[in-house]
Amino acid sequence: MLIETLTKIFKRDLNKLKSEIESYNKEENLWVNNEYVSNSGGNLCLHIIGNLNHFIGAEFGNTGYIRQRDLEFSQKNIPRTELINQIDEVILVVTESLSKISTTDLQKEYSRRVFEDTMTTEYFLVHLTAHLSYHLGQINYHRRLFVPS
Repeated sequence: MLIETLTKIFKRDLNKLKSEIESYNKEENLWVNNEYVSNSGGNLCLHIIGNLNHFIGAEFGNTGYIRQRDLEFSQKNIPRTELINQIDEVILVVTESLSKISTTDLQKEYSRRVFEDTMTTEYFLVHLTAHLSYHLGQINYHRRLFVPS
């Protein structure tokens, strides 16, 4: 039951991410930042994609994905169409990977030490939905901040 709920939330929010990326009025605004806003909408999008490919795809789906976290924040000017394609791909990765997790697996200790304390897989997956929502809100705000006047 929880896996179905998490899958729906990830798909909903990743589709909303696509909508946000498509809604930037100028493609170059995806990559704008300034002294007060250090992460652009494009870089936050890459971060979300990398995070989910790593923590869900590689960990649960055995996709073989190798994360290069620094690039999530340093790459620039990736075409909007490529970002949309990557979002579509991560939707499939998340959906397929989550389907491999059993109810018993959810109660197991998560295999990696991400935080100071240990946690269950269930806890970490719920955390990942919150992480996605947090950055989705930042992207929404970034998009509206950098509308040319």
